[in-house]
Amino acid sequence: MIIVLKNSQQDKIQKLCDLISSRYNVDVHISYGKSKTILGLIGDTSSVDIESIQAQDIVESVKRVQEPYKKTNRKFHPDDTVITLENGCKIGGGNLTVMAGPCSVESQEQIIEIAKSVKKSGANILRGGAFKPRTSPYSFQGLGEQGIRYLINAKRETGMPIISEIMSSSQLPLFEEVDIIQVGARNMQNFELLKLLGKTDKPILLKRGLANSIEELLMSAEYIMANGNEKVILCERGIRTFETMTRNTLDISAVPLLKKLSHLPVVVDPSHASGIAWLVEPLAMAAVAAGADGLIIEVHNNPALAKSDGAQSITPQMFDGLTGRLKKIIPALDKEF
Repeated sequence: MIIVLKNSQQDKIQKLCDLISSRYNVDVHISYGKSKTILGLIGDTSSVDIESIQAQDIVESVKRVQEPYKKTNRKFHPDDTVITLENGCKIGGGNLTVMAGPCSVESQEQIIEIAKSVKKSGANILRGGAFKPRTSPYSFQGLGEQGIRYLINAKRETGMPIISEIMSSSQLPLFEEVDIIQVGARNMQNFELLKLLGKTDKPILLKRGLANSIEELLMSAEYIMANGNEKVILCERGIRTFETMTRNTLDISAVPLLKKLSHLPVVVDPSHASGIAWLVEPLAMAAVAAGADGLIIEVHNNPALAKSDGAQSITPQMFDGLTGRLKKIIPALDKEF
């Protein structure tokens, strides 16, 4: 249930929240927008007396929300959520954020070389995998804790914020200096991990599972937000379909759908969506044109020798060409890059 309030004093708003919370045993979430304040009622609202609330002088309207996701719902939070990192980088709200780097951190020299290159081309955030979920147990699984250390050193060397994927709750202490924690597609419904991340104060990039619906993605985000962390970034990375010519099928329609249904930033991963290096640029351009708030792209200095996902990794030169073309279309989309 949502309650739209008229312009009113803070003490009156708080008094109403306390009244509703105590009388109906529900949690009340306050969202301050540019033109209005909205109260979101979380819990069993079946006993809430709408007419009684509507009679309050500061209440403009009361509506029941049918969707099972509440905190992620744009009805609760009409304005776009903007996540600001420590260095001032903004994700969402008309900013185009580009995250770039190798699928796997392979060495200190490799990650620093790529970091310097992608930063020069305009990337805002350095991505790199330290823990790698692989289909085969015999494939390279990442450098683990050492890979995190290499990423942190690259951050100190270049000043770029870093994002890396977490695999289990036991790894959380290692992510203290990581700016954004990524939850991969395979862990999208690892609800115990999501609950734990909900108790942190770090931005969480949540990837859509390869066989999950948009509503399921939003419900997974709800797990994080319901536990206290509202810094969630949604990521469309392609879904599994009958098509075999690409690794996955990029669901471009998910971008405007998510933007309409939710206030959270939406990022697209064209690398995992295609699995083919030359497809990364056209898919990235399409994602931005569809309204994506950001991109997360795999860049490797020598894809042919990459220890993981070399086929979908683009070179620093290709990445520089992509960002150059993005800069040409950004003005038409009313975004900043």
